[in-house]
Amino acid sequence: MASILIIDDNDSFRKMLTEMLKRAGHNVSEADNGIIGVELYINDPTKLVITDIYMPEMNGQEVIIKLRKTYPEVKIIAISGGGNSGSLKYLSGTRNLGADKYLSKPFTMKELLETVNRVLQS
Repeated sequence: MASILIIDDNDSFRKMLTEMLKRAGHNVSEADNGIIGVELYINDPTKLVITDIYMPEMNGQEVIIKLRKTYPEVKIIAISGGGNSGSLKYLSGTRNLGADKYLSKPFTMKELLETVNRVLQS
């Protein structure tokens, strides 16, 4: 399967995603903020990056812009808790920055795996 980097400042959510993806056969690494995530990617590029949007230090938008500029081949899925329409609009705007897909929290394991598979196959 694929190597995946998850960047999310919510420890429990990040660990849950990691376990879900590992059970599906993926090799997963983690970062709890965008700065560390970008450094991890530079040192050991992965096939896919899943990044939260709202994070301290370096937000997901900055992560997407930085990675896409330097590594145009990277596959990126943006995620965020988008309960209201403003948040959903903000999340959907990540496509303009270079995200391949986005998911609004909460999402199911099935939705995550389907999205991961679609992005990896594109």
